[in-house]
Amino acid sequence: MDWQTTADAVPASIVTEARAASLAGRAPATGAWREGDALGDRRFVSIGEVALESGRVLPSVRIAYEQWGTLSPARDNAILVLHALTGDSHVVGPAGRAHPSAGWWPGIVGPGLAIDTDRWFVVAPNVLGGCQGSTGPASLAPDRAEWGIRFPFLTIRDQVRAQIAFARELGIERFAAVVGGSMGAMHVLEWAIMAPDAVERIAVLAAPAATSADQIALNSVQIEAIRTDPAFRGGEFYDAPDGDGPTRGLALARRMAMLNYRTASELNQRFDRSWQSDLDPLGGDGRFAVESYLDFHGNKFTRRFDANSYIVLTQAMNSHDIGRGRGGVSAALAAVEARSLVLGIDSDRYFPLAGQAEIAAGLPGSVHGPAPVVVSSEYGHDAFLIEDDAIAAAIDRLLAA
Repeated sequence: MDWQTTADAVPASIVTEARAASLAGRAPATGAWREGDALGDRRFVSIGEVALESGRVLPSVRIAYEQWGTLSPARDNAILVLHALTGDSHVVGPAGRAHPSAGWWPGIVGPGLAIDTDRWFVVAPNVLGGCQGSTGPASLAPDRAEWGIRFPFLTIRDQVRAQIAFARELGIERFAAVVGGSMGAMHVLEWAIMAPDAVERIAVLAAPAATSADQIALNSVQIEAIRTDPAFRGGEFYDAPDGDGPTRGLALARRMAMLNYRTASELNQRFDRSWQSDLDPLGGDGRFAVESYLDFHGNKFTRRFDANSYIVLTQAMNSHDIGRGRGGVSAALAAVEARSLVLGIDSDRYFPLAGQAEIAAGLPGSVHGPAPVVVSSEYGHDAFLIEDDAIAAAIDRLLAA
C-alpha cells in the first residue's frame, strides 16, 4: 500500500546524511496539495455532488488526475489505474516542486511497458478524500475554509461512485481494463460490481474481498497515533505554522504501516543490528539503523500527505466488504462479468494470500484459473510496487485475453 520504489528496496541499510539533509527545515502543517500550488502534471475535472452511502451529499467535488497516451477515436483503449492508500495520480514522472515524490509505478506504465502508453490511453485519478488535488479534508468547503474534521465519512463504494462520474466527464463509457493494488484493488472490485458494463478487464493486486478484523485493528492504531498527537488539535491544524502541525502522529502512523508493508526477513537482512552512526545506541546517543530508516520515511511522508486525509482513507479501507448488502462475498464475486487477474504475494503480512485465493476462486472470468497468480518476494505487501517483472508478466496476460 506504499508508494515506495525499487530504489527504496536497494539493500543500502544506512540512511545517509545527504538523504537526511534533504528533509532539512520544518515540515508544513499538511503535505497536501493546496490551491495556488504548482500544478505539475495534474489535470482537474469537476463532477458535481456525490451522494454518499451515509446519506450525506458531498457538494462541488473535484477530481485531480493525470493521463498518458492517446484516446482512440472509438474510445476503446482506455485503462484506469487506481492507487493505494498513500499514492496519488502521479503514476509516472519525476519528483519536483509540484510532485513531492516520483511516480509510483514507473516500471509498469510507460512506452513499451506492460501498460504500454503507446497503445493504451491511461488515466489515474487521485481518490476522493485524498490530498493531492481531489476533494478531501484539506480542500476548501463551500464556506471557503478547509473541510478538516467536517469532511464526511467515505466508503470504498463512495469513492468508486466518484470515479464513475469522473470517467463519464472524460467521455469514457467503457475501460479496456481497471487496474489497482491494495486500496486501489478494493476500488477495482467495486468497479466490476457497480459498473459491469463499463469494465472489460480487471486486475486485483494484493487486496482482500473484505477487510478483516485483524486488518481493521492494524489500521485503528495508526488512526489513534494521529489523533493523540496534541498538534492534531481535533483535526483543525491547517492554520498552524511550519513545524507545528501533527507531524509526529502522522509520522508514527507511517512507521507502523511500513512494518505491515514489508517483512521481518527483509528488515533483518537489510539492517541486522547495525548502527546508524558511530554512536552506541545501547544507552548512548546513537540509534539502530532500522530506527533511523523508519524515522526518515516517516518524516518524509509528512511532507506529502495530510493527517485528516490519512484518517479518512484508512476508514474507507475499513469499510471494504464487497459482500455487504449483496448476499455475501461469494455471491458478489459470482456476479462479476469482467475478465480478471488476481495476484497475491507470498510474503504479504498485511493482506495475506488467503484473501486473494478467495477472490480468484470466486471470479468466473479469471484468465489464470481458480487460484491467484502468486509472486514470491521478500518485500511483502509492497512487492506489487517493486517486483516489476512478475507484475508485468501477469498484466501482459490479462491485456492479451
